[in-house]
Amino acid sequence: MYGTKGVTRALHSNARQFSTATRLQASGLKINSDRLWNTLHETCEWGAAHRYGEKPTDTGMARLTLNDDDARVRRWFGAEVQKLGCTLSVDQMGNMFARQPGRLNSAAPMIAMGSHLDTQPRGGRYDGILGIMAALEVLRTMKESGFQTNYDVGVVNWTNEEGARFPKSMCSSGVWAGAIPIQQAWDLRDIHDPSVTLRSELERHGYLGDIACSSDLATGYPLGAHFELHIEQGPILPENNRSIGVVRGAQSYRWLNMTVQGQDAHTGTTPLSARRDPLLASSRMIAASHDIAKRHDALASTGIIRVPSNASTNTISSQVTFTLDIRHPQDSVVHAVQDECLKAFEAIALQDGKGVSFDWTLDTDSPAVKFDDNCVASIQAAADQLVGREKSMLMTSGAGHDTVYTSQHCPSAMIFVPCRDGVSHHPTEYCSPQDCAMGTQALLEAVVHYDKFRVEAEGQKNKYTEIENSKIFGSYIYTKLCTSASADSDIEDPAKWNKENVGP
Repeated sequence: MYGTKGVTRALHSNARQFSTATRLQASGLKINSDRLWNTLHETCEWGAAHRYGEKPTDTGMARLTLNDDDARVRRWFGAEVQKLGCTLSVDQMGNMFARQPGRLNSAAPMIAMGSHLDTQPRGGRYDGILGIMAALEVLRTMKESGFQTNYDVGVVNWTNEEGARFPKSMCSSGVWAGAIPIQQAWDLRDIHDPSVTLRSELERHGYLGDIACSSDLATGYPLGAHFELHIEQGPILPENNRSIGVVRGAQSYRWLNMTVQGQDAHTGTTPLSARRDPLLASSRMIAASHDIAKRHDALASTGIIRVPSNASTNTISSQVTFTLDIRHPQDSVVHAVQDECLKAFEAIALQDGKGVSFDWTLDTDSPAVKFDDNCVASIQAAADQLVGREKSMLMTSGAGHDTVYTSQHCPSAMIFVPCRDGVSHHPTEYCSPQDCAMGTQALLEAVVHYDKFRVEAEGQKNKYTEIENSKIFGSYIYTKLCTSASADSDIEDPAKWNKENVGP
């Protein structure tokens, strides 16, 4: 996932957290951990880069959205799910929906397991990729065991989650959720070749589908639920010796683009007192943002700093742009940090910056998200079964993921597994075979648990509907009797009749 990932806030799950029952009958299924591991690394041959060791798997990844390697792994994924008997649908953002039928043969939206196959330019082998390979392994395990869920279940490969080539993270899930206009997404330009757009690459590779990128039941591809397995991308799980993170939500973040304007000047002939140096001012702004965030127990980070392409060693640049990423579990704290930063930046521009000017624009606003209680409870139940409460913990994701957007339109939650030293977005990113397998087994059990819950919930809904229909029918019969009865009829009061004869 794109963004700051070093810190994930957590709460140990030592006490019962949910009103929803967390009973779980084990599925009786066991994933094939060797097949999972081999499939993951075999598919990483498409996009392998940045070798750091001697083993065949000692490389990172550079499989950017809709480059040739991404197109190859997409074709492979499509072929594999179709071998399992899944139907495959592609929407107008290239999102791939693989659907395996359940025994109810229901037209209801499927229970999805989703993540992404694209990577950072200097990324690792597990961010996003593990989630897709785990979901595929769940389907393979179910298929070869002859196991069917009640409702349809499937996998979603979300396009351009990283936003590394086309700069908008969680892009296609955002379009699906209605948060990002599709034309805006289509018009995103390759950061290295502005003549290439996201839409032109969808067309080139044949992934500009006919289905609307939407959760709309009539025109799009709605989901009944969305589960995502992901590496934590931070140090909390390994530091606390936990195997499974039960993710109950994602923290709030805002991305700002700052532009600081100064004046070109010769470094050898312009006294310090006469300089309008935007780089000096920017550096002090960035340092101030760190101090302000620290006071609020929040995060403030700058990932990109740009100076004009014609900059030189002996010239004071006229302009500097930099990004500011602010995060905290509470929206109000994020806004407070932003307000204090902007006030401090204004003072720096006038004083320390010797009269430079600055402006800012909001790039992304992602409010804090609370995941669905029943999905979270299903994951907690799976964790309890597999590792026990002492080896799992409730967590709030520090990073954004596609599940943040899906949660706006369907019940959603996430599973975290440890990654070595918390390292991610780097070639040495690593998740052990054991942790990959444990997370995948937890994903399977959580989906099966939620599928059973969904059947029970639908049964309760139908029972309630039957009761309400009985009440309506009772009132209808009484009314018909009243119209045909004489004025001195001894028929009882309607409310009393319904109460005694129909039920509560």
